[in-house]
Amino acid sequence: MRVSDLHTIELDGIDKIILEALMENSKIPVSKIAKQVGVSSTAIHQRIKKLESAHVIGNPVTPLDYKVLGYKTTAYVGIFLEKSAQYKDAITDMMKIPEIIEAHFTTGNYAVFIKILCKDNDHLMQVLRNGIQKIRGIERTETIISLEQSISRQIKP
Repeated sequence: MRVSDLHTIELDGIDKIILEALMENSKIPVSKIAKQVGVSSTAIHQRIKKLESAHVIGNPVTPLDYKVLGYKTTAYVGIFLEKSAQYKDAITDMMKIPEIIEAHFTTGNYAVFIKILCKDNDHLMQVLRNGIQKIRGIERTETIISLEQSISRQIKP
């Protein structure tokens, strides 16, 4: 791993093998990666620590099956703000709505594009009417309901 002038990281072959193994199974034993690469477990452990220090690896999150937890409706909402200067305040208010799991400041039609998980369409309607659409500065919203998630993956290093 080498840090370039633009604060990007150049990964070598071992780093890529480590990252791919961790992306496939974040609980993979270090010894298994070491055996695959042909180096010691200590060397792999040190590499992982360097990748964490360089912020290539963030805090590990265990992916949840939201449907098993009762969240059967996934929606994407495009948000139109009265003024783009209201972005930070709107995001602060959106942080208080637990069903919003992603928010992006975007170019194009919407100032903000969010992803919401809800139990069903009635729950979605409640979140929209009683939460999102009551936030000061939000002019209007456009909602798209996802029927199926066909691809879910991380980019390969």
